Amino acid sequence: MGITSSLVNTFKEELLGGYHSFNASGDTPAGSTFKIALYTNSTTIDTTTTAYGGPTNEVASGGGYTTGGNTLTNTGTAKSTVTAYTDFSDTSWTSASFTARGCLIYNSSTISGLTTNAAVCGITFGGDKTVSSGTFTIQFPTNDSSDAIIRITS
Repeated sequence: MGITSSLVNTFKEELLGGYHSFNASGDTPAGSTFKIALYTNSTTIDTTTTAYGGPTNEVASGGGYTTGGNTLTNTGTAKSTVTAYTDFSDTSWTSASFTARGCLIYNSSTISGLTTNAAVCGITFGGDKTVSSGTFTIQFPTNDSSDAIIRITS
């Protein structure tokens, strides 16, 4: 068991098939809706994960968390010479009391032919992170070619 920080295999195929859009809010066409769900240390999320609902041991509802996680705000897409990238705004759970080991970003949009709640990537926190009656925040890295959470490079 464990959580691996990686893009999942099915996401790569679905991306080439045009199933995921990382356009920012207000862009035309509109982007997909991406969510982030939190998981305990008793789960497995790796390159073979295909969808939200596949991994077990999501952080339970209550204590400031609702299963399914938060909806993410996409910051759009950009590119450098050899790298295309996208990122999300930071997201938080307030009045929170729970422990999480990592997360799954997934596409909750309904697109014909796409696996429902298709997995995009898993992210390990490197150990359990606990919050007690506070705010649990995921800070995404700077949206640039070397740090963005999702990067495609040659």
